[in-house]
Amino acid sequence: MGTVTTVDGRTSYVAFVEVHQHRLLRAAYLVCGNRHQAEDLLQDALLKLALRWPEVRHRDPAAYVRAILYRDAVSWWRRRRRERLSAQPPEQAAHDRDGALRLTMHDALGQLPPRQRAVLVLRYYEDLTEAATAEALGVTVGTVKSQCHAALRRLREVAPDLARGTRPAPTTPDDLIAGMEVNP
Repeated sequence: MGTVTTVDGRTSYVAFVEVHQHRLLRAAYLVCGNRHQAEDLLQDALLKLALRWPEVRHRDPAAYVRAILYRDAVSWWRRRRRERLSAQPPEQAAHDRDGALRLTMHDALGQLPPRQRAVLVLRYYEDLTEAATAEALGVTVGTVKSQCHAALRRLREVAPDLARGTRPAPTTPDDLIAGMEVNP
């Protein structure tokens, strides 16, 4: 419809962007795994928000932007082949434990299909409910549940170190996957 035209509309839009841009950028980065692509995704999402600001501003504009981010990220993955991009060359190993876990999680998320990755980011990073995740992705709650279950199972396969990073070394296979359950 219209763009941000009134002074009040511009002011409220700018205020929204200033308050939310850093959190939205982190979410975009977690979904796509590349800072430059995350910045592009966020810029496009904020432009789309500006075009719809008069209709969206009194609802939940952050949810609107998150939905755009995740849908655009999935569309981008569908259009392009996957490349393994990272900020650091792969031969540089992280020396601290948290850094190693972050790299392991980043690599593990990169091995998931786009929808599973988006579901995990929305559910566990953004802390959205299943219903809110389904709404953001334009799918059913059942799809969110099944994608989340499949994604967590895949993470257990490709990155068993993630379960080890937060508790003592496991003694049985059940100890290994403890803590990676799907939360309702």
